Amino acid sequence: MANSAQARKRALQAVTRRERNVAQRSLVRTHIKKVQKAIADGDATQAQVVFKEAVPVIDRMAGKGQIHRNKAARHKSRLNAQIKAMAAQA
Repeated sequence: MANSAQARKRALQAVTRRERNVAQRSLVRTHIKKVQKAIADGDATQAQVVFKEAVPVIDRMAGKGQIHRNKAARHKSRLNAQIKAMAAQA
């Protein structure tokens, strides 16, 4: 356990930051899953709408350093490719 006032403060800050990080990471994952579900259901218009909502969230988390910018680009690229492939089949 923290013995100094500085260590106690740092421990509290670590808890606060962890809670924020978990919530933000969950938000990104939820948006990605919504797009994947729309793709799996075969609903191209819904997938496109949800994808447009997910892109700013992914970019915002990459900008904050929550996820790496290359990982953000990879997610966006793969989701967009799946949506385009689904639209091409229809």
